[in-house]
Amino acid sequence: MCAQALAPTIQTIAPWRDPEFIESFKGRKDLLAYCTKHSIPVDAKPKANYSIDENLFHTSYESGMLEDAMCGPDESMFKMTTSPKDAPEESEKIQIEFVKGIPTKITNLNDGTVKTDPLELFLYCNFIAGKHGVGRIDIVENRFVGIKSRGVYETPGGTLLRAAHLDLEGICMDREVKRITETLASEFARLCYNGFWFAPEMDLIRNSIDFSQKDVEGAVEIELYKGNITITGRKSDKSLYNADLASMDIEGGGDAFDYNPGDAQGFIRINSVRLKTYAALRAKFE
Repeated sequence: MCAQALAPTIQTIAPWRDPEFIESFKGRKDLLAYCTKHSIPVDAKPKANYSIDENLFHTSYESGMLEDAMCGPDESMFKMTTSPKDAPEESEKIQIEFVKGIPTKITNLNDGTVKTDPLELFLYCNFIAGKHGVGRIDIVENRFVGIKSRGVYETPGGTLLRAAHLDLEGICMDREVKRITETLASEFARLCYNGFWFAPEMDLIRNSIDFSQKDVEGAVEIELYKGNITITGRKSDKSLYNADLASMDIEGGGDAFDYNPGDAQGFIRINSVRLKTYAALRAKFE
């Protein structure tokens, strides 16, 4: 679908959907036998009984024994993450910095390691998160064609960066913008999953998300320990968080805000109008 969106006249060659191919290869056993006969190296082996797909972002495991939703994944199959049970007994602290929502620097606060090159930064996130058992999920998902599919995934670096990014948005992003971007994020994921990366609606969403990230700048401190990501602090020059305004010990937030707790009374009355109307109607007919 992506190729045809870029070049409408392109033709797709997909042997797996050709009758001749399907007749020759009934399933994974036939495919693996062919690979063995022709010395084609593949990770999957008949004894492993599951399939593997991997890239820089994650490794996924499907099929075979995993088609049984009650069959747990075998520990030996994981490639990017240590089991939380076997992860280090000592936690590790890191700091990730963002500019316009994009990670630009990671610093290991324990040993001083610093990465700023985008690829090196991401690979280090994979390493440090995987080391501490972060990023494993086991889910049954809904495929575009209507079939439910069980898959086991490990996404250490992506899980770490997502947690840090969402936390930084919490202090840098307006409440209503945040609410809307949560909807956009869900739609973005759906379009990616279904192959609509180059669709016009994706252009709209990507441009909207880019705009929402213009003030998401700062740093997040994180502690990693046995499969857990614990945010321990965040800071930003573009923070919307006002400690004085939020404080229970300081009156108001300065002249620019002039917030008085008494103002809440009118706010509550206004927002209660529809609730009281509904309650009155319900009482009338009960």
